[in-house]
Parts: sequence; C-alpha cells; structure tokens
Amino acid sequence: MADINLKEITLIVGVVAACYWNSLFCGFVFDDVSAILDNKDLHPSTPLKTLFQNDFWGTPMSEERSHKSYRPLTVLTFRLNYLLSELKPMSYHLLNMIFHAVVSVIFLKVCRLFLDNKSSVIASLLFAVHPIHTEAVTGVVGRAELLSSIFFLAAFLSYTRSKGPDNSIVWTPIALTVFLVAVATLCKEQGITVVGICCVYEVFIAQGYTLPLLCTTTGQFLRGKGSIPFSMLQTLVKLIVLMFSTLLLVVIRVQVIQSQLPVFTRFDNPAAVSPTPTRQLTFNYLLPVNAWLLLNPSELCCDWTMGTIPLIESLLDIRNLATFTFFCFLGTLGVFSLRYSGDSSKTVLMALCLMALPFIPASNLFFPVGFVVAERVLYVPSMGFCILVAHGWQKISTKSLRQNKL
Repeated sequence: MADINLKEITLIVGVVAACYWNSLFCGFVFDDVSAILDNKDLHPSTPLKTLFQNDFWGTPMSEERSHKSYRPLTVLTFRLNYLLSELKPMSYHLLNMIFHAVVSVIFLKVCRLFLDNKSSVIASLLFAVHPIHTEAVTGVVGRAELLSSIFFLAAFLSYTRSKGPDNSIVWTPIALTVFLVAVATLCKEQGITVVGICCVYEVFIAQGYTLPLLCTTTGQFLRGKGSIPFSMLQTLVKLIVLMFSTLLLVVIRVQVIQSQLPVFTRFDNPAAVSPTPTRQLTFNYLLPVNAWLLLNPSELCCDWTMGTIPLIESLLDIRNLATFTFFCFLGTLGVFSLRYSGDSSKTVLMALCLMALPFIPASNLFFPVGFVVAERVLYVPSMGFCILVAHGWQKISTKSLRQNKL
C-alpha cells in the first residue's frame, strides 16, 4: 500500500473546501433544531454524565419517546462547538467540513489497498464531491455520519495490519480495531458494521480464499478426509475474538436502550406500519431507490417522509421490476467477486461490502427506522460506490492503453 503524499492531501482538502465553503453561511435546519437548538445537553450547565444517559436529541434513554439513538461522542463535539460559539452556526458547519475532508483523506488510504495510485485519487475525489453527501456535510446532525466514518475507516485500516510474517497474528492492531469500533459506534450505531467488513477482508483478501475453495476445504474436513489448514485455524481465532468483542458491544448497546426498539409513527415511515406484502415490497424497493441516488443524484430531497415514495401494494406494480433488476445485478457482482481469486474480484467484493453492510441498519429489512429514505445514511455506502466507479475507470483506461500500444 503506497502512502499518500502532501500534494494529494492538499488536492482533496481544497476540493472539499471549494464544494462546501458556502455551507459556512447556513443556519440550523430540520433536525438541527432538535439536536442543537433544543438540546440542553450542549449547555455547560448540564453535567457531562448526562450525555451518556440521553439519546442524540437530549431525551433520556429510559423514556418511551426516545429514538434510542445513542451517540454521546457526537453530542460531545456539539458541546465543544457550543463552548466556542454558543449557537452561532458557522463553527458547527466548519467542523463538519473539516471532518468530511479528514474522511476523504483516510478513504484515499483505504483505496490504496485495492486500487492503483491514480484510481485511488479518483475514488477519493469522487467521494469528496459526491452530491449525495450534501445533507451529511451541510446538515449539522450529519456529523454523526462524518465522525463515525473517521473511526470506521481507522478501525478497518488497523485490522489490515493484523497479519504478520508467516501469516502470524499481530494482536495490537486487533485490540486497536476493537477500541476504534467501540468509538465509531458511540458516534453512530452503524460504526459496528465495520466488523463485518473486517471479517470479509480477512477471509477473502488477507487469506485469499474464494467461496468454492472455502466450501471444498470445509467439506473435506467434515467428511474426515483432511485437516483444517493452520492458516485457517489462525483466521478462525482472529474472527472469533473479533466477533466476541462485537457481541459484547451489541449486548452493552441493547442494555443502553433497555431492550426497547423506538416507536415511530406512520408519518415517519408509512411502510413500517403497513400490512404484508406492502411492507416487504416497499422496503425492498427502497434498496434500488438508494442505489439510484448514488448513481444519479439529480433529484435529492431534504425530507423523504409520508408520500414522497408511494407504497407498493401489489406484485403487479411496475416498480417491482426495479427491485428485481437490482437484486439480479447485485447477485451477479456477488457471484463474480466470491468465485474468482483475481485482484479485480477482490476489489469488487470489498466495494460491495462497503455499500451493503453499513446500510443494513438503515435498510428497514431487520427492524424499522424513523425515515423512508435519508441521504445522509448513504455516506459510508457511497465509499463502495466510488471504489466501483474508480475500478471501472481503471479497467477501461488500462484496456485503452493496451489498444493504443497495439
């Protein structure tokens, strides 16, 4: 992995500043009002321990009306802003812009694991300027995404250093990864999904397994025709430690929300209170809707509530074709990335993981969330999209260069 240089950092920071300098003159809008203006946890008179007892909006976690969004470290940065400038919005927007620049630079370092130097810069620049990030960067509450992403990427980079000489285990990076995952989760809940990405990286990238090879090796062991390779045993030990630490974090998180899911209204998420099959058809359709926003962010919206996306109440609804096409395309990429062992398949696999795993908590597929679509939750998934685009550009440019030489 090549190190990033000062010229690349300057370019990325300059591009971020050029895109978002005008946000410095914005005020507080929409959710900013509840999270900043009406949140007493920002005031110096409120004890610091209260930040760890209340949700993101300043409501005690024990109350039924709490959204159960436990992000005390993000609220702590709001409190620092309040100490500097009270409720003057410029400092809040400035810190958001700085965090976005930091994420873009760290993302460049991640891209170097899977792309060449030029393609890595393209992916990072695309991430820095992608319009889907407007809400996350310009809206102050989007800081939860920005701050969590810093530790999310740092945790992943730390884990990539856990493989020593002769495939030995280096425990310090693993311990640091667990700590960074915990910090990312205290910034926003989706931070914990980096554990899944680390697991995929370990099995298919660091150890070089493909799905057929993994199935063959496991099958031979179960039939008593062979033993588990020592490298696989080491991999299992690393994954067990990582998963046990993650399970501990999940248990603590469940205790914090007192084993209660938040209660949302039909206004927040109409599909969540709809009957079968309307609920399932609509939630599955929202996946290609979000993918389309990454591909063609020409119709962004600051408030996707109520009827912005009509419910799908029938199997005959033409929009189901979009859902079917999306899953076919995703399945094709998944089979390609898991079946073959080349660098291209590894890049596609990690891009898909970055797109899919961090989006799961906001997908409505396992538990309801308080929105239909929220562009800010695409902040991390867009990293995978940017890697895919840069990888495609790399393949096309390499092919064109070869043809020109001929």
